[in-house]
Amino acid sequence: MDNELRFAILIDADNVSDKYIKIILDETANNGIVTYKRIYGDWTTPRLASWKNILLENSIIPIQQYGYTSGKNSTDAAMIIDAMDILYSETVDGFCIVSSDSDFTRLAARLREAGMQVIGMGEEKTPKPFISACNQFKYLDLLYSAQQKEEKEQEQQEKEEKDNREKSALSGKASAKSDPALLKTQNAKMKDVKNVRRIINAIINKFSDEDGWLSTGKLGDQLSKRMPEFDVRNYGFSKLTPFIKSLGDYELQKIPVGGQKQIYVRLKEKKSGK
Repeated sequence: MDNELRFAILIDADNVSDKYIKIILDETANNGIVTYKRIYGDWTTPRLASWKNILLENSIIPIQQYGYTSGKNSTDAAMIIDAMDILYSETVDGFCIVSSDSDFTRLAARLREAGMQVIGMGEEKTPKPFISACNQFKYLDLLYSAQQKEEKEQEQQEKEEKDNREKSALSGKASAKSDPALLKTQNAKMKDVKNVRRIINAIINKFSDEDGWLSTGKLGDQLSKRMPEFDVRNYGFSKLTPFIKSLGDYELQKIPVGGQKQIYVRLKEKKSGK
């Protein structure tokens, strides 16, 4: 982890929807460690109110920038000034510039001239010059659509699992059903496990080898980076491997590496329907 790139995420709230925040953070985490998380806008305006809880949950620092002159985007100027300050502090290796605005084209080019890794993120409407100025560019709307599809499929699978559990309860295992407090705890844990499973899938898809295998050590490192609160003991396990087995979506195998056997994990292949 010591060799991972350090990134600063700078978000233009005037041009980005709050629904993309998980994608922004996950995609940046695929490339390194996030050390700065800042978002710029006029937070006195009602249209940015939906960002409030999201900023708190993800520890993103809002930077207030008033629109001093009508028709002038002071948010862009504030982002550019901060980006240069961070660049000269020599505390990062790269930047994630989140906007669909072409005004950041010169900034992206300048950061690359300084040897920075620049990841751009925006919607498909983003002008080509800004896209070309970045090392990588992520289309947030396309990634969001894919994420929604995956979540819908996962919800269907979880619904089927829930139906099976309810059938088991009706056949005699009704102790949990008679305890509302226990049911509430179980439902909360199921929701949390859903998020953990989503992040594990993203990590495996990003870092696995050509056969889909990823070491559990690497997986654990990435989980800790993306979910600081994650601890397998919260789910009743003492180690990561048994917890992964309990999720049911993965296969594990011991693979010889450097004279020792290490445990690797990959996604199970989905069985096709009739």
